[in-house]
Parts: sequence; C-alpha cells; structure tokens
Amino acid sequence: MIKQILGRLPRKPSKSSENREFGGSSAPPLSNPSHSRSSDIMGNHRLLIDNAPLPGPNSASTFGYSHGSRLSQVVDQKLNGNSGTAPYEALPGFKDVPSSEKQNLFLRKLSLCCVVFDFSDPMKSLKEKDIKRQTLLELVDYVSSANGKFSESVMQEAVKMVSANLFRPLTPQPRENKVLEAFDLEEEEPLVDPAWPHLQIVYEFFLRFVASPETDAKLAKRYIDHSFVLKLLDLFDSEDPREREYLKTILHRIYGKFMVHRPYIRKAINNIFFRFIFETEKHNGIAELLEVLGSIINGFALPLKEEHKLFLVRALIPLHKPKCLPMYHQQLSYCITQFVEKDCKLADTVIRGLLKYWPITNSSKEVMFLSELEEILEATQPAEFQRCMVAVVDSYSNPGGSMAMNVAERALYLWNNDHIESLIRQNRRVILPIIFPALEQNGHNHWNQVVQSLTLNVRKIFSDTDPELFEECLNKFRENTEKWEEIKTKHEAAWKRIEEIAVSNAANGEAVLVPRVPTRWLKWLEKLNTQCFAPKIELAWMVKNIFSAASGPTLV
Repeated sequence: MIKQILGRLPRKPSKSSENREFGGSSAPPLSNPSHSRSSDIMGNHRLLIDNAPLPGPNSASTFGYSHGSRLSQVVDQKLNGNSGTAPYEALPGFKDVPSSEKQNLFLRKLSLCCVVFDFSDPMKSLKEKDIKRQTLLELVDYVSSANGKFSESVMQEAVKMVSANLFRPLTPQPRENKVLEAFDLEEEEPLVDPAWPHLQIVYEFFLRFVASPETDAKLAKRYIDHSFVLKLLDLFDSEDPREREYLKTILHRIYGKFMVHRPYIRKAINNIFFRFIFETEKHNGIAELLEVLGSIINGFALPLKEEHKLFLVRALIPLHKPKCLPMYHQQLSYCITQFVEKDCKLADTVIRGLLKYWPITNSSKEVMFLSELEEILEATQPAEFQRCMVAVVDSYSNPGGSMAMNVAERALYLWNNDHIESLIRQNRRVILPIIFPALEQNGHNHWNQVVQSLTLNVRKIFSDTDPELFEECLNKFRENTEKWEEIKTKHEAAWKRIEEIAVSNAANGEAVLVPRVPTRWLKWLEKLNTQCFAPKIELAWMVKNIFSAASGPTLV
C-alpha cells in the first residue's frame, strides 16, 4: 500500500532526460538574478516564462490554449509577488536538437515570442529584445524550410503568437495641430512604429506561414477565422506604410488560400469603405485595400454576380467623393476600369456615377476625373457610348472651355486617343453642336497659347471630317452671339434707366421702387445664357445690377 502511494507521487526528471530533450545540450538556467533585474517587458513589470517542455506533437487533443495561457499565468504570478520562475532566456537553435524534437522546440519558441516588449524607451530591455528578434528570425527560417505538414497545435500557436504581436490599438502619432489636405499628407514624412524591428519579422513569419504549402487551409481556417481576418483588416489603418504593404500581401494570400473566407473579406472591405465615405473620411489604408480588390476583381467570373455590381455602385463609385481622393485615385481608377472591361454594359452606369461626383471648383481633382474618364471610354463600346454620350459631352464642354489651363489642356488631350476620337467621329452630328461654342471661345479668347493651339487642332479635325456640319454650327454660333449682344445692350440700357430713377428718388427722399424680377425671367436668362454660350459672368453681372439698383434709403 505504501508503494502504491509513493508510486502516485510525481517523480523528478533525471538530468539525462533533460539533455535528451535539448539534443544533449544543457537546458537554459532556471535562474539568473543579475539578468532578471534587467528584463523589463510590457511596461514596468518583468514578464518571465516557464521553460518546461511542451507537449509532444501527438498531444493536440489536450493542447488547446493551455500552454499559450501559461505565459499569462506566469505574469499573474509575478505581479502577485511569486518570483519562482526563470527569466527571459534564449532557447537552443534548431540545428542543436534532433529532428524528433524540432516541433516541440518550434512550439516553445512561438510561446517565447508571445511576449510583447515596450519600445517607447529604446534603452529598455535591450538584451531581451535582441533575444526575441533572433528567435523570430529562427522561426522564419524554420517555416521557410519546413518539409512536413504543420500540425494543428503548431497552427494554433503560430496564430496566437501573431495575434499577440500584431493586434494592438493603433494610436495616431501626434502631428502639428492643423488640418491636412491630401496633398499635404503626401509631403509629410510617414510615421513609423517604434516596434517595427519585431513587427516586420512577425509579418514575414506570418506571410511565409500562410503561403507555405505545408499549411493545410482546412485546419488553419479554424484559427485564421472571421475574427482574425477582421482584426487584420483593422490594421490597414496603420500610419506606417511598411506595415500596410505587408498587410496587403498577406490579405491577398489569405483570400487566395482560404476560399471560405472570400465573401466575408469582400463584405468587411465594403464596410470599411462605407465608414470612410459616409462617416470619417479618414483612413490610411484605402489605397492598399483597393490594390487587393483590383486583383480580386480581375479574377471575377463572367457573368458578374449582382453582388459585385452592387459593390461597384454603392462602394467604389462613391469613393470619388472624399477630399483625399488623390491618395488612392490610381488604384480606384484601375478597379473601376476592370469592371468595365469585364462587362461593357456597365460603362453607362460608371460614367453617370462619375459625372455625379464631378468636381467643379477643384481643378487638380478635375484633371484626375478626366484621366479616369479617358480610361473608361477606352473600354467603352460604341453602343454603350451612345447611351451616355450627351451627358459625357455636356460635361466635357465645361472642362474643354475652362479658363484653367491644366483642365482645358487635359480635356483637349482626349483627342489623342484613337478609340475616343473614333467614337466622337461616329456621333459628330450630336456632339459637335454641343461642344462647338466652347471650342470657339477657347480658340479665340483663352489666355494660354497651348490651349488655343490644341483647340484649333480639334476644330480642324471637325472641319475636315464634315465641312457642312462645321459650317452649320459656325453660322448658328454667330447668330446666337449677335442675338446675345442685342439683348445685352437692351438690358444695359434698361438697368441704367432704373439706376437713374433710383438715384433721383433717393435724392428727393422718396421710396425706391424696384420691380420684383419674376423667377421665370431668371430661368429664361439662365437658359438664354446657356444657349448663347456667353460667359456665365454676364448673367452674374445682370443679377448684381438688379440688386445694385436698390441702393436708395428705402427698398419696397
């Protein structure tokens, strides 16, 4: 009976068994007082880990998160004053242990790297930080050279280590107290995370782990789940461009390997765009997310699903609205052009959506819209162009006749595109009457010689293609101009007479009687102004004179 009781007591492992675990080398020392005084991790507390052997590869059923939580148990013990654990020490290299023990050592190294250090003080815990960095590099090499399928316990610990290091609150770094526009942000120096020496290696490890053929997607999806993907997407708001570059590559790998997560990833990105467009207009990773989407859209099967078309209309097209569009316009334009190339019938929807957000007072943004419009029109078929050509040409005549040199020049450069020129030639009888007034004004009145020269070249193209139509438009323009001059002279005389009456009545102390201008008159003037193609400043001048006539002491 006494033997049975003694047999149930735990036995102390022999030195030979410890040596066998580490391939004949001695295990790291369990205590080092001088070293423990310098191990300051995660703030002002020293985190110590237990270097007891991990369960073997066949213990997946009892593995769970028990070993991963051992680290937090050690932290609790240390905070409670229980200091009977070993300091943060380096583990043996993989070349120092036999092949049968490498997986156990790999799990121990993953657990060792779950400790997160405080990088706010660059002089704190230098030795421990270097140990972790060397361990992470060893993990990267191990994953890269693995020649056997990773077990479920390895996947669980790998994802846990990645989560512990990467998933953190993204606190914006302090900037000067001023409002930054998109172009100012481009000139600002990118803000970097001080913990990047460790984060970069963790990202490299995870990228190789996901891309490794030894990672079974059916097993890994239990740990790289929806919650993990959502936290990974949240990191795209990091201000460090190097981190966003890694995230872009990793997200693309996850999308390609885990087919079960594809709808969820698209929906999560959709929600990020909605929040950015309609709520915050602040996000650092829109360009990187659009780069990933560009590759995803390129792989869409035909015919396009209704879900994908709704994503185009509800998320991608409204992305033209925010002020910081220059930060991601190139990637956005690529995504939208991909949709048009996939399904040419979407050209009308895309072009009308683009015109809805067309800028009026921002010339640099207008140039970007013109560049995107050129790419879309280049992928547009004649039948689809006829459906939207009136709206396009109506909008085109404003940039073409713009006094802003860069806008007018970019609009006229569209004629260098053979496909667009062919579309316009085929529909010239509809297009030329609309844009002819803008061409005439630019050709004779624009202040920039380059714009004048380009305008004359376009006029010559129309004149050579269809001389009769060109002459007809020219005669109509001259008639309208003459009519406008007559009306303008009559208006000036009428308002001058009203002004004289107002001044005379004011001098005599009488009430100033100013006739109310009916709304239909103003609408007629607006229409006349548009038809006669006179500068809009003329209408503004007339309206101003209406109210300036009421300069007397009393307004009735």
